[in-house]
Amino acid sequence: MTNELLLQTVVTAADDKKALDIVALDMREVSGVMDTLVVMEGMNSRQIDAIVDNITEAIKKNGGDIHGVEGAGADGWVLIDLVDVVINVMTHDARLTYRLEKLWHDAPEIDVTAWLTD
Repeated sequence: MTNELLLQTVVTAADDKKALDIVALDMREVSGVMDTLVVMEGMNSRQIDAIVDNITEAIKKNGGDIHGVEGAGADGWVLIDLVDVVINVMTHDARLTYRLEKLWHDAPEIDVTAWLTD
């Protein structure tokens, strides 16, 4: 599974569960750990868990490998490690606290709008 197809699968699955403010960053020039960082929000712990479940099911269905899942919706932050793509599903408050997009401000944003529903 290519990274672009992996990213499209992640974004589509997250959007299906109404994830908010999905942002993908191209990390290839700024990180030796991952190619793409994805950050999104869920409104509450149940929605975060639903988003994570939908993403992991979609990845498995499309033949992708999940390296690990850390955290829980109740914690306000779940990280899904797909090796080259790392996904963070967070509450709004956690996102404001950790400000991952600001931490990685040198990374260019990847346009994912084509994979989102209106």
